[in-house]
Amino acid sequence: MGSRASNDSGNAGGRGRGHGRRQGADAGDRARDVAATGRHETVEERMDRNWNELLQELRVTQTGVQILTGFLLTLPFQARFDDLDDTQRLIYLTLVVLAAIATTLIVAPVSLHRVMFRKRLKPELVDAGDRMARAGLVVLALVVAGTTLLIFDVVVGRTAGLVVGAGVIGLLAVFWLLVPLRLIRAARGADGAGPH
Repeated sequence: MGSRASNDSGNAGGRGRGHGRRQGADAGDRARDVAATGRHETVEERMDRNWNELLQELRVTQTGVQILTGFLLTLPFQARFDDLDDTQRLIYLTLVVLAAIATTLIVAPVSLHRVMFRKRLKPELVDAGDRMARAGLVVLALVVAGTTLLIFDVVVGRTAGLVVGAGVIGLLAVFWLLVPLRLIRAARGADGAGPH
């Protein structure tokens, strides 16, 4: 009886030591996460935060895509649509296809989440969603610039359309790409840490 009690307490002590080691490892993991990101969060908490931030970005982007796509889809029903020349029609059809691609890419992370729901694949979901959102923004930039090009081409002329379309692409490149890259570089230079 005494031997059994001794064994039980020994096992409990072993379990306690193992549990203590696991808690120590968890604390070590958390400390590494804090050092890497500056936040007190586990990997799972960071993935949840990243996913929620991505969804907020997609909501904003999706509104712009819907407005542009709706605008493009109504054009054939306008009286002046028959006046478009072959080049303008080609630009228009290209924009409709690009708008459909942008919509697909920007909505795809939501569909991906449905398929991967409760599969414990949040890091993979966040990575795939991020790649789709980036690709969707690139295509959206082409749709925005192309729509501007088409409108100026119809209203003013081809040269004006090309100049303004190129200007819009340049503007989008500055604010959607160069400014964020510059901010990342400045932040790394300031504290030596990467983006979170």
